[in-house]
Amino acid sequence: MQAPSPHRSHVFASPWGGVYGTSIDSALHYGRHWHATYGLGLLEHGAQRSASGRGKVDAYAGDLITTNPGEVHDGQPLGGPSRRWRMVYLDPVVIAGMKGDVDDGIDVELTRPVIRDARLGDTLRRLFARLDDWHAAPVRNSVESLACEESLVEVCGLLLDGHATASPGSEAAADMRRVRERLADDLLSPPTLADMAAMTGLSKYQLLRRFEKSYGVPPHAWLVLQRAERARKLIRQGTSLAHAATDSGFADQSHMTRIFARQFGFTPGAWQRAQRPQ
Repeated sequence: MQAPSPHRSHVFASPWGGVYGTSIDSALHYGRHWHATYGLGLLEHGAQRSASGRGKVDAYAGDLITTNPGEVHDGQPLGGPSRRWRMVYLDPVVIAGMKGDVDDGIDVELTRPVIRDARLGDTLRRLFARLDDWHAAPVRNSVESLACEESLVEVCGLLLDGHATASPGSEAAADMRRVRERLADDLLSPPTLADMAAMTGLSKYQLLRRFEKSYGVPPHAWLVLQRAERARKLIRQGTSLAHAATDSGFADQSHMTRIFARQFGFTPGAWQRAQRPQ
């Protein structure tokens, strides 16, 4: 009797409706099927041969793989017993909401079933890492969700601009100072990217690009830097390290220490000791 083909899979939720992911290590041969969603994935190990809307295609470790809603495809290992990949699946309405000039996501078509794009691949890996951190966090807060959302928007923007039939939308003039001031006012409970985009009349991807161009980092990174500055001021004023972490919006003192040391080059404890009278 032949042993069953090994197959391990994990499905994970996200901070948003209409977006979910999978992590699969499998020797199975998938028959022809389709999804009602867009799919974008990273082939992490091994190789795969599959049918697509553009005929048979081969993908290898490091390649990105895509599917369109309703696109019939299959999949089987190539050159080895199995392969491992991670996917993120997006409802058409999610794609539609990424660019202000796209009315109906189902009209957008991803143009290639296999993509070799280093920048998009790095951004997708960052999205997976941030989703892993979001799932592992004992308490999920708005800052971790904002980090995930930034990565998702950047992934979708790069995908739509470089590998889809959607044409880049025109960007309206917008003042990023209002967004920065809103973030500064709400360090503990920041607005979502959708809220910030609504303030400016830009799409979420356009907002990310415009904010980073204006201030050197995207909104989430700017927010974290501001939290570190707030913690530094509180410690200087005599606040304990634990309370400085909580009052600055960090998950705990160790989280504050990591960010603090990365930003300033010394730990909160060293900063606290430097403030004591000699």
